[in-house]
Amino acid sequence: MARIVVGVTGGIAAYKACELVRLLVRAGHDVTPVLTRGAERFVAAETFWALARRSPPADPYPHLQAADALVVAPLTANTLARLAHGLADDLLTETALAHRGPLVVAPAMNTAMWEHPATRANVALLVERGAVVVGPDEGELAEGLVGMGRMAEPEEIVRRVDEVLGRVGGVGSLAGRHVLVTAGGTREPLDGVRFLGNRSSGRMGVALADAARERGARVTLLGANLQVPVPRGVELVPTPTASDLRREALARADADVILMAAAVADYRPAEAYAGKRPKGSEPWTVDLVPTAYVARALGASRRDGQVLVAFGAESGEEGLARKRGMLTDKNVDLVVYNDVGRADIGFDSDENEVVLVTRDVERAVAKAPKDAIARAILDEVERLLDGDR
Repeated sequence: MARIVVGVTGGIAAYKACELVRLLVRAGHDVTPVLTRGAERFVAAETFWALARRSPPADPYPHLQAADALVVAPLTANTLARLAHGLADDLLTETALAHRGPLVVAPAMNTAMWEHPATRANVALLVERGAVVVGPDEGELAEGLVGMGRMAEPEEIVRRVDEVLGRVGGVGSLAGRHVLVTAGGTREPLDGVRFLGNRSSGRMGVALADAARERGARVTLLGANLQVPVPRGVELVPTPTASDLRREALARADADVILMAAAVADYRPAEAYAGKRPKGSEPWTVDLVPTAYVARALGASRRDGQVLVAFGAESGEEGLARKRGMLTDKNVDLVVYNDVGRADIGFDSDENEVVLVTRDVERAVAKAPKDAIARAILDEVERLLDGDR
């Protein structure tokens, strides 16, 4: 049994926090609700104490009592900003600032607020400090609109809390496993300052690394020019070029799970110019040669019990058909297909929408934040590890 503080803020989704408390108590946890004044405008504090099966504590300083986890659901944009910047102007934010254990938050707000750069920056600050962000989901919002910003379902929040507590306790669904993740986009030098590259930021691979870490795995991240922070507790190995990534991946080819999310260059200049090539009036003709296949090399050297996951960026149904062939061509267990023909997902986006392709199952994962997509991919990886291939 864990001691969990559940913070509830002033959004219409506060009613869903009642079910969250009920599920946590049913799972055997000792739950202490902490409500903001705004939250009590929607649901009375007595309701939460009744669901927690306890009376309000006489101690006026509950935020100074040690807790195994702090869960804030729903988390409004305002409280998100205060948590990100360390403000402590009510009991909940005082609790958060004094808390030294895992923090799990479930944002809930309208789509425009969620997509605002200030909100995105505040979320990034919390994640950089180790917070686990659950959701938000896409669906009907309080204003009657449909969009991203709906609070994650209580069952999903409880599942993530259990994952976090399992990680802290040394037990997790991937405990004892070594997970190797490639992320970002390689850059192939044209000269001393110019390169051939792509738009991959590394968000998807970093989300996978973080999700695997949460499940207790030992995670190595081969980072190719990452544009996002690396999660704490993850070993980073810089791999700026395709040859660097191939070398480091093959050196760790015995990992239990290999997730090849990096956008590796298909071609490189046959010869890089020494120093910086001066600009002139004549065209610059560059011969490109293919880079070596990283996924194929790993597939050729795979061992029994290992799970290999390749990522395929293509466009439309024809692209999906080509990626199905990677199962055999690259000797992998799972291909994650994402349609780069769409501007609202994939590169330069916090969200993605993928199709998971194995030899026996093909499943679409609806548009969602990349951390949610990462969890869906790892769920499939765990199914394969359990011997269902």
